[in-house]
Amino acid sequence: MQAIRIHEYGGPDVMRLEELPTPVPGPGEALVRIHAASVNFLDVQKRRGELVGQAFYNRQSSTRRQVPPGVRANIGDEFPAFLGSQGVGIVEGVGAGVTNVKSGDRVSFWGNSYATHAALPAARLIGIPEEVSFEIAAAGMNQGFIAYAFTHHAYPVKPEDWCLVQAAAGGVGLLLCQMVKIRRGRVIGVTSKDEKAKFVRDAGADEVIISSRSDIAKEARRITDNRGVNVVYDGVGKDTFEANLDSLAPAGYLVIYGQSSGYVPPFDIMLLQEKGSLFLTRANALPWIGEYPRYLEQFVNWIQQGRVSVRIPCTYPLAEAAQAHQAFEQRQISGRVLLFP
Repeated sequence: MQAIRIHEYGGPDVMRLEELPTPVPGPGEALVRIHAASVNFLDVQKRRGELVGQAFYNRQSSTRRQVPPGVRANIGDEFPAFLGSQGVGIVEGVGAGVTNVKSGDRVSFWGNSYATHAALPAARLIGIPEEVSFEIAAAGMNQGFIAYAFTHHAYPVKPEDWCLVQAAAGGVGLLLCQMVKIRRGRVIGVTSKDEKAKFVRDAGADEVIISSRSDIAKEARRITDNRGVNVVYDGVGKDTFEANLDSLAPAGYLVIYGQSSGYVPPFDIMLLQEKGSLFLTRANALPWIGEYPRYLEQFVNWIQQGRVSVRIPCTYPLAEAAQAHQAFEQRQISGRVLLFP
């Protein structure tokens, strides 16, 4: 098999394509031949060595750590370390005790995905409906659930709610816009460049703010007749935190799910009262994972009806994973980036 591994933390150049023995599935595992892997910011953080001591890191600094070459930083990492966090493929074999999947099944998974094969816990594999292509599954099935969980549960969007989506041209951002429209809410999408605004509007945004030349909070209040938005969905973190709070209506919700600009520094929670008795959560989709089967049925219908689309502007062979990371980090791409082994 082939796999991308790193032997130290650093830039895209530390990623190496290596020949390794194909793993044999152990008890409770399945061997998956990977068809596609999605590129996520989590993968970039792992490559940089930014996943160390999250609680300590959050308290001490809101800036990216500079990790010396060769220093072990990510919790649980031992060099060489595999990369990748999401993928799709076909089951090629199962270990003892596995009954939920069989050879030939199409599956989606969370785990090391920058490889041609992976031995994975079978219990965590998710079947891909026949109506969904590998590409759509890799780029949008699990990310769609994140957007679904946030808009249907973390803050259940109501008809006519104003919802501000930061990084709206990204993979999750575009899906959030579409999920808000399914809930009959109104979307203000924030993106950094004019050329990305079209994709945000295509995803259903009623208004688009170009952050590189506009004050986000002032624009959000202008659009909402100074009332502010009901909810902000944010994957940026430190750089947008103050603007997010200033964009919210009284008793509004800030749902933070990422930190592409760094972690939000410590602050006095009295600020939430002073800004209008605001609600704040740092969310992921895990509390609602029991909803996944119901979501998946709806996801298939939404795809077939054209109510949800997944933008995949470019793909790379596994051997060019470093180029994919470089384009991803430079924010050259609107939508999802896939690697094909």
